[in-house]
Amino acid sequence: MGSAAAFQLAKRGARVLGIDRYAPPHDLGSSHGDTRITRLAIGEGAHYTPLVRRSHEIWREIERETGASLLTQNGGLIISSRNKTALTHVDAFFANTVAAAQEHGIAHERLDAAEIRRRFPAFAVKDDEFGYYEPEAGFVRPEACVAAQLGLARKYGAEIHTDEKALGFDWTPHGVSVTTEKARYAADRLIVAAGAWLPWFLGAEYSSVFKVYRQVQFWFEIEGDTAPFRPDRFPVFIWELQKTRQGIYGFPAIDGAHNIKIATEQYVATVEPGSVAEVTPEEIGAMHRDLVAPWLAGMSSRCVRAATCLYTVTPDFGFVIDFHPDSDRVILASPCSGHGFKHSAAIGEALSELVMDGKSRFDLSPFRLARFGN
Repeated sequence: MGSAAAFQLAKRGARVLGIDRYAPPHDLGSSHGDTRITRLAIGEGAHYTPLVRRSHEIWREIERETGASLLTQNGGLIISSRNKTALTHVDAFFANTVAAAQEHGIAHERLDAAEIRRRFPAFAVKDDEFGYYEPEAGFVRPEACVAAQLGLARKYGAEIHTDEKALGFDWTPHGVSVTTEKARYAADRLIVAAGAWLPWFLGAEYSSVFKVYRQVQFWFEIEGDTAPFRPDRFPVFIWELQKTRQGIYGFPAIDGAHNIKIATEQYVATVEPGSVAEVTPEEIGAMHRDLVAPWLAGMSSRCVRAATCLYTVTPDFGFVIDFHPDSDRVILASPCSGHGFKHSAAIGEALSELVMDGKSRFDLSPFRLARFGN
């Protein structure tokens, strides 16, 4: 979100300073792992669709300007059933997805189990499962997106400070200040897009609103021919499983790899950013045994890579994009909760509008902090 905002502000001619405690793109936050799902019909709410549609336009604009490859629209499959026990972010996720597609005129198909097996034989669906297929869904490449936007921000005049830890911020009626381990900076406006570190900056008062959870992404080796798992034959997917509280999501084999990325989500124990445990062999074994082998044909138990990721989650899994309750010079940007990256390009544009125009063309009212009583 920070790289997108810096790019959009600099493009509009603002004088921009971006500060990051690391050197993005990196694997210490929430915007890494090679791929992130993008889908136009959003089960978390139809009000997200304008953001992701605009993000797709921006990704294409950036691709034309930089030559980078950012967005692949190879189709997306969501699988569910009336007997599903896994929960994907919100109740009625599948029904909400279909409703959003209908409301916004998004091309889609409804598939029964037989049709899913015929078109995508790797999915070991049960007879009572069904699918939603969206041909314009696919994946974005987060590291490439961040790098491209930071590169363009610099091109348009932004000053980007990396490997500089911010210690806090403050405001007066006349401006804001940010203190880092190296210096103190003054500005007219501040966007706090600190990801998993946002709760730390805001303090205990907001501990019930923003909780940080450790997630794990796994890359399992394909047994045999990789052709059925290439992007032209294998969609991104989200699967609301039966007989487990956890669902799974995943991606095709990209860039000639002999593996695919598969992940789940957990919301049991919160973590502190910067102190996240490494992935253990026990976690890898359990993931394959419980959430890969029973559902996906042709997957080896060999995990060629695993990486942690941080989710900053609100109670309703919605975003927070709002002015600080105590100062309209400070904008809080936490468009996360595990489904944020697909929207990030447009959110950067929306943040630039809030800074420079005081309002955005997008309806940001669903993302107000006050809905949580803060």
